[in-house]
Amino acid sequence: MTTDVRVRFAPSPTGPLHIGGVRTALFNYLFAKKHNGTFVLRIEDTDQTRYIEGAEDYIVESLDWCNIPFDEGPNRNEKFGPYRQSERKHLYKKYADELIEKGHAYYAFDTSETLDFHRKDHEAKGKTFIYNWHNRLKLSNSLSLSKDEVNAKLEAGDDYVIRFKSPQDETLHLTDIIRGDIKIDTNILDDKVLFKSDGMPTYHLANIVDDHLMEISHVIRGEEWLPSLALHFQLYAAFGWEAPQFAHLPLILKPTGKGKLSKRDGDKLGFPVFPLEWKDPKTGDISRGYKEDGYFPEAMVNFLSFLGWNPGTEQEIFSLEELVNAFDLERVNKAGARFDPDKIKWFNHHYMQEQDNYSLAKQFKSIVDDKLNVIQGKTEESNNKIVTSQAPHNDIDVNFVEMVVALIKERTTFVSDFWELSGFFFVAPSKYDEKALKKALKDDTAEILTKVKELVDGVEDFTVKNLQDAVKNWITSNEIGFGKVMMPLRLALVGALQGPDVFDIIYMIGKAETISRIDNLIAKA
Repeated sequence: MTTDVRVRFAPSPTGPLHIGGVRTALFNYLFAKKHNGTFVLRIEDTDQTRYIEGAEDYIVESLDWCNIPFDEGPNRNEKFGPYRQSERKHLYKKYADELIEKGHAYYAFDTSETLDFHRKDHEAKGKTFIYNWHNRLKLSNSLSLSKDEVNAKLEAGDDYVIRFKSPQDETLHLTDIIRGDIKIDTNILDDKVLFKSDGMPTYHLANIVDDHLMEISHVIRGEEWLPSLALHFQLYAAFGWEAPQFAHLPLILKPTGKGKLSKRDGDKLGFPVFPLEWKDPKTGDISRGYKEDGYFPEAMVNFLSFLGWNPGTEQEIFSLEELVNAFDLERVNKAGARFDPDKIKWFNHHYMQEQDNYSLAKQFKSIVDDKLNVIQGKTEESNNKIVTSQAPHNDIDVNFVEMVVALIKERTTFVSDFWELSGFFFVAPSKYDEKALKKALKDDTAEILTKVKELVDGVEDFTVKNLQDAVKNWITSNEIGFGKVMMPLRLALVGALQGPDVFDIIYMIGKAETISRIDNLIAKA
């Protein structure tokens, strides 16, 4: 086997990629890059009855969006191709036959009715039916039948499966990087099906053969595959191949900490469980995705890295490069990791602050245009005049939007939060917060705001500092309480007692718009 690090992510295209699958892909990617290795994508589509159109493309798009693309796989650097198991099915029969020849596997001709009878008979006796050493000689297979009987059945085209012959009275000593040493009594193992008469292998045979032929050095996969570890170790031994090192990642648990987070939990629990939005081709149902919900891929990767792993330090914010350098499978926990939807929002808030304002502005501008289209339509219907800081609004300069973003993004988690915090930059308030009106409006408010209008109008070099100096110097020299001026001024500009610095707002919306908004509130005072 190769001494180079080669890992693989091997999902089945049976639907959208679950967040747990993304975590598995991420850990494989980090391990590969840490050791200058290769990250392989293999599509395990042997179960054609569950194949979903578009699922493979979804998997690839999800990995690319997370910035953890595979190095080798379908249509990409196909060194050990093909990488779809359905295109490799001609390989597996040879290896199944080899196991039979070596005495490690056998043909089984039992019908589903026969097996169902034995299961029910065992259940009636309070037992569990296991097809293995204790009853296989009583069933219809190449161990209990003569060679002539077996050949006759094969020539007649009777349905069969090929089962692994699990040993009796042995103890397997297995090693897992995360779990440590594991002992398994072979007497409790069943004779798993490896190959079906339809010409398709089961997961177990295809998985082992492909990992060997693709020279996989480390198998990093979810805890749900831990029960298969004994069979896989035995298959490697039966073929005489060196086994890769195994590492089984802990489960991702529901936010309550009880039970595995499933694909069905997203809609029930109110947060996405898929990286990208997914539309079911059969039902048309749409499931939310983290990308479409406004999360940044950096936030998702940083969050997922802590589901089962910790760096051994207090550091929580990691770039992808830092994760690669810090990642170590020996620091992956055995216990399940609780999925915390609030924590990924915390990460997203952090990465929001690191985003380029211009790129955010381009995203936000489409929201602004949509909002103003709706508002403009409503005002035209009612013949009311709408005051906007830019006209026409579809010509709003993205550089202006960028300035708005710079003022508000510190208080946001998603781009979709921007409008609520900044709509007043684009549309004059049409109504005012009632509590704020009662708090801000006094008997002399109209007189005060009239003076502020004059001050604003008199600032020739229209900068934030000059505006601030003009108004604040007047307030100080006349010994007026700042609240008596600033509260109604903010209310006039915003419609509520919130928002960025008042003088930033005045500078942004301009002199004429500021005066117009002050006049609107004076009319209410």
